[in-house]
Amino acid sequence: MKPFRFACAALVAALSLSAAPELAAEDQTIVLASTTSVENSGLLAHILPQFTKETGITVHVVAQGTGQALATAARGDADLVLVHDPAAEAEFMAAGHGLTRTEIAWNDFVIVGPASDPAHIAGGHDGVAALKAIAEARAPFVSRGDKSGTDALEKRLWQTAGLDPAASGGGWYRDIGGGMGAALNAAAAMEAYTLSDRGTWLSFGHKTEMKIEVEGDPRLLNRYDVILLNPTTHPQAKHVPAQRLAAWLASPEGQAAIGSYMIAGQRLFHPEADPKP
Repeated sequence: MKPFRFACAALVAALSLSAAPELAAEDQTIVLASTTSVENSGLLAHILPQFTKETGITVHVVAQGTGQALATAARGDADLVLVHDPAAEAEFMAAGHGLTRTEIAWNDFVIVGPASDPAHIAGGHDGVAALKAIAEARAPFVSRGDKSGTDALEKRLWQTAGLDPAASGGGWYRDIGGGMGAALNAAAAMEAYTLSDRGTWLSFGHKTEMKIEVEGDPRLLNRYDVILLNPTTHPQAKHVPAQRLAAWLASPEGQAAIGSYMIAGQRLFHPEADPKP
């Protein structure tokens, strides 16, 4: 992480000096293609005004599932990306779209569900075992189905469990094709289980009849990476201000801003340097 910070800071300084007239003349608004969890949870609304105040650069956020966010950047419709699906990110980098990729924050996923807990999974720490129990009970489960990082992890967990819930029939598995907030709302309305990142869950306002059922599985660790676009592949991107945002997110100021975001005394996202469980 530290080598990235130093290299990124040096690159930003060099680019800023060499391109200062162009930077001053161009529109100081950049497009960040971002996963819905950092938007729905309120993190970006918490940290980006500080970045804008310090730099004068306005960030327009396009919040989508990770797969869609990466596709948006690949089409040339974003200046940088903030996502959370390591496998999809690796493919994006291998295709030549990304210049650098670095972790700037992490939290974890949790399985939430109705207080009645029909699958009897409450208190567990094994995500795969929990999904097997939900399938055996044919208890309602809401899937995002939007090719997001959350959706990708859910699919991997089902695969590890040796199950294909979409093909099982019976209507207990509900694919909504929506974001994390929509999935939580649907789960609350249906008294269903779902997989959520902890940040969005903590910021969710309709959980009276829902609770965290399973947490603490190492497989549920959730890392967030910022990816700068390759200037050769994407010459249209605003690379200088995008570099400044990436460097700021990794800087002590940016990391402190990420770590200071709390709801009801609970931290929604950890800075990259915080020890992982």
